[in-house]
Amino acid sequence: MNTHKFMVEEIRFHLSIPDTLIFVGWYYDGTTKNHTLKVSLDGKELPVEQLINKGVEVCQKYIHSVNEISEEVVGIIKLPENWKEGHKLLIESAYKGDWHKEASYSVAKLKTFENKIIYSVDNVRRTEDKLIVNGWCVGSGEIKLSLLDGKKQPMNAKSNHFYREDEEHVSPDDEKREKLFFTIQSDRVDEKVFYLEMRGPKSVARMRLDKWHNDSGLAGILGKAKKAFRFLKRNGIKATLVRINERLGQNKGLIYEHWLEKYGIKEEELQKQREKQKEFSYRPLFSVAVPLYKTEERFLRELIQSVQNQTYDNWELCLADGSEDGGEGLTSIVEEYQKNDPRIRYRVLEKNYGIAQNMNEAMHMAKGEFVTPVDHDDTLTPDALYEFVKALNEHPSVEVLYSDEDKIDTDGTKYFEPHFKADYDVDFLLTNNYICHLFAVKCSMESYQEGFLSEFDGSQDFDFILRCCEEAKEIYHVPKVLYHWRCHFDSTAANPQSKLYAFEAGRRAAEAHYKRLNIPATVEHAQFYGLYRTRYNWEKKPAVTVLIPNRDHVEDLKRCIDAVLCSDYSNYEIVVVEHNSKDQQTFAYYEKLQKECSRARVLTYTGEENISKIYNFAVKAVSGEYLLLLDPLTQMINTSFMSEMLGYCMREDVGIVGAKLIYEDDTIAHAGIVLGFGGAFGYVFRGKSRYIAGYESRVICAQDYSAVSGVCMMVKRSVYEEAGGMTEEFSNRFHDIDFCLKARKAGWLVVYNPYAEGYYYGTKEAAVPVVEGRTKDNREAELLVKKWETEIKAGDPYYNPNLTLDRMDFSLRR
Repeated sequence: MNTHKFMVEEIRFHLSIPDTLIFVGWYYDGTTKNHTLKVSLDGKELPVEQLINKGVEVCQKYIHSVNEISEEVVGIIKLPENWKEGHKLLIESAYKGDWHKEASYSVAKLKTFENKIIYSVDNVRRTEDKLIVNGWCVGSGEIKLSLLDGKKQPMNAKSNHFYREDEEHVSPDDEKREKLFFTIQSDRVDEKVFYLEMRGPKSVARMRLDKWHNDSGLAGILGKAKKAFRFLKRNGIKATLVRINERLGQNKGLIYEHWLEKYGIKEEELQKQREKQKEFSYRPLFSVAVPLYKTEERFLRELIQSVQNQTYDNWELCLADGSEDGGEGLTSIVEEYQKNDPRIRYRVLEKNYGIAQNMNEAMHMAKGEFVTPVDHDDTLTPDALYEFVKALNEHPSVEVLYSDEDKIDTDGTKYFEPHFKADYDVDFLLTNNYICHLFAVKCSMESYQEGFLSEFDGSQDFDFILRCCEEAKEIYHVPKVLYHWRCHFDSTAANPQSKLYAFEAGRRAAEAHYKRLNIPATVEHAQFYGLYRTRYNWEKKPAVTVLIPNRDHVEDLKRCIDAVLCSDYSNYEIVVVEHNSKDQQTFAYYEKLQKECSRARVLTYTGEENISKIYNFAVKAVSGEYLLLLDPLTQMINTSFMSEMLGYCMREDVGIVGAKLIYEDDTIAHAGIVLGFGGAFGYVFRGKSRYIAGYESRVICAQDYSAVSGVCMMVKRSVYEEAGGMTEEFSNRFHDIDFCLKARKAGWLVVYNPYAEGYYYGTKEAAVPVVEGRTKDNREAELLVKKWETEIKAGDPYYNPNLTLDRMDFSLRR
């Protein structure tokens, strides 16, 4: 079978240029390397402009594909003026010169594309008083949106058009993308069936709306079926079955099932906990707060029983029922449990107050010292409250706790997609609500008293978590799965598109955090649903000194400096620290550089070859408030790299910022450093494709780490001096890791910022260093391990102990 075929995903006419077709597609092997395309009309070849999209956006777009798609082709075909007189359009592709027909379209078929409206409805939501529809549509000319009732009569409705960064590949030719995405809403909710009408100059599209939150689910299922069929045609039934199991997560599910068998808590341990909990010196009342709303009987029973099965017995379950039937459907179920368990409390609300206020009503019922909010269809593990109370006995100043979690299917029989989290990481939290469940907060805190805010409905828990974490004296993470999140296809847990409004609320919640702390920052949606990006807007523009140690290799140095000079930040100087160069071309370049570039100068170091001594010498000789340590083998990719790094580094709690570094072959050189790998430390995701998102999107999210690479590292001068500079025993390697650990010990955060990205042209190395051996590198690795032995044995706070230390990809511990 041909494994190099080209799949045409979409073909249509250009939105603004007449007689021009656009097609979007991809190659089965995932890349465009060694591939060629051509298009002909009745045998006459036509001009084709090809654009190649690549990166995480493309990976996300085809995330459910049975093929690993990392590059997407957008072709623009200019048709002849008389194309309507032709017969057939043919698209062909070749791999290393071997041509094959890929797609053909009759001219009659092409004519039907001219005025076609292409659309997708992502989400339909109906509340007590509103019908809200979200989606996108494209077509030639202006498209007017309207909502129709069941008799297809117009309703009063308001529409809003906007741009969404995460779907920029939907319409690559639309020059007014802010009009591509829409929200339309009406205050009429009395109909069982509605219609969305999209009317263009020459065509009309109409979609029946009779299911709330279910439309995109069907689209997703059909989409997977189509892609599986393509794979079947190419590889046969046996390979397809294996591939479907793999891509739909069954293999990963099996891995987690095996992990649970090995590491999951056993009944014997649960019985021990029931006895041990009686001996706790501190036995606070824990209130489990749950807002009910038309909860399925099966889910409600599973929830109640999961609380009753707790090995810690000093709890109460507070159920606030906001169902529109006044509790008629759920009261009898709850009363059945209340007869034998007075710890279960139940209140029927006067009405459905909405997501946030319903939770507040449940929390108002609480009498405990700690409250844990729980969704009405999720469940707790039997050891959940025991583990929280155990932590409180060991750490009395803790005011906020959270745990790991996984997902459970609607049948309540399958557990999958475990989320093993880092300890508290404010920067990772601001890119996504990684804390989520199980979360508990001390009731005396002001944030708890304020409760959930309805203005953040959809991400009200994210806002609540942020406010509680801002206030808490101490935050404790229990690295165990204590919560099962029910996975409905149309929930944000399984299908992010179904609640776009929730992600916008999350963006506003993150931005509100910065406002409360008086940090000038804006928050934007990032590449994937539910991820956010912070941009800092500091008024002050402090001086940055870029320090580049160099010995010969003038071409590398020139490439490095040329990239720095493209920076969009203006208040900086470049200081080349010359050490022991021999080549006269190097000195000629120095002279030319200083003559032509007023912001560049050369500083000469004459001591022994010791990278730590070189940096310590240079820092004393420069005046920049911020220092950018840069290896001459780097080439920064984006012009905003300095602004990006400085944005984080200027925060009061941050001391060091590192960049995302890429090898020449487009694999990851650096995306953070974790303690413990191989008994030492390791570079996470090293050697993986630069375009992957990584476990829980950690490659593409700003976050805190124990250390970052000194190949491109920004440091506050005050932090450099406070930490005592570089430790000069590390003459060749690992000075950067040691320095980061010293800074962290002094209380400073070390941040990895993937939006500062650069190439590193050095030797591709193993992700974990060899500690034992006779070379200088081996000895210095051994020195680092001995110096930081306590921290390494304790485990890296930014890496979960349930994950393996044998691989760099955050796989489960075996």
